Amino acid sequence: MNRKAFLLAMCVVLMWSTVASAFKLTLSLVTPLQMLWLAVATGVVILGAAAWKQQKLQPAWQLLKQSPGFFLLLAFLNPTAYYLILFAAYDILPAQQAQALNYTWAVMLSMLAVPFLGQTFTRVNLFSIIIAYSGVLVIATQGELMALDFKQPLGVALGLGSSIFFSSYWILNTKYPHDPVITLLLCFGLSLPMLSGMMLWQNGFTDIPLAAIAGGIYIGAFEMSFAFLCWMSALRLATNTAQLSNLVYLAPPISLVLLAVVVGEEVLYSTLIGFALIISGVLLQQIRQRPSSA
Repeated sequence: MNRKAFLLAMCVVLMWSTVASAFKLTLSLVTPLQMLWLAVATGVVILGAAAWKQQKLQPAWQLLKQSPGFFLLLAFLNPTAYYLILFAAYDILPAQQAQALNYTWAVMLSMLAVPFLGQTFTRVNLFSIIIAYSGVLVIATQGELMALDFKQPLGVALGLGSSIFFSSYWILNTKYPHDPVITLLLCFGLSLPMLSGMMLWQNGFTDIPLAAIAGGIYIGAFEMSFAFLCWMSALRLATNTAQLSNLVYLAPPISLVLLAVVVGEEVLYSTLIGFALIISGVLLQQIRQRPSSA
């Protein structure tokens, strides 16, 4: 693997490993809406600076004038709806469970790709769905599968529901591709007025402690902006993108350690088993069936 691509990818892994802890600590101080507004405002600044440096501000404006409805829809899906629902899940559930449920978006994407992108539904798809959602069941019941005693059904529903919005966002991006930096800048730029309106309605601009502002800036920088820019650079430099993409799955175990040490969450065996099943289902999606020999 290209050395620079590997180092950039590992930087992304380290960034994403910390955000579950940052979510939980910041949500102890503010609401999901307040945290998202702080993060998106930070993202607009960072992505705007990146677009300016790459001379993409003018093309972004032209693209917005050509398809305003399309980008408004994208902005509603992500970051507005996706992160609001995901942060609400983090607010209800232990971070380890919300993080694991969030990984189901890749499996949801494979299901939505069948009707919306015309992709074939294969046996591999079916097995990956069964494995991944078995992991969801383990997490939702905290291992009590026979009793089917769902501990926090609303949090689980929110965690799974967020995957629908994120998958829909990527379906539209796949069907109508544009420059990724421009797309993300427009999505964040259009999302900020939506979130600002909600903040005014909820009187959300008051009583935000300094620690929460720092947390929101951290999330906007390292979950949403720098991580994305580093990942795009790594993909451009990579000689093997599949190998590079697998590095992302180093983030969950590191994240679980940080949640235990920093946040003080006791990592449940049911979470480890469920997380392993979800990741196995996601990785199974990458397997391509070889054509049978004649």
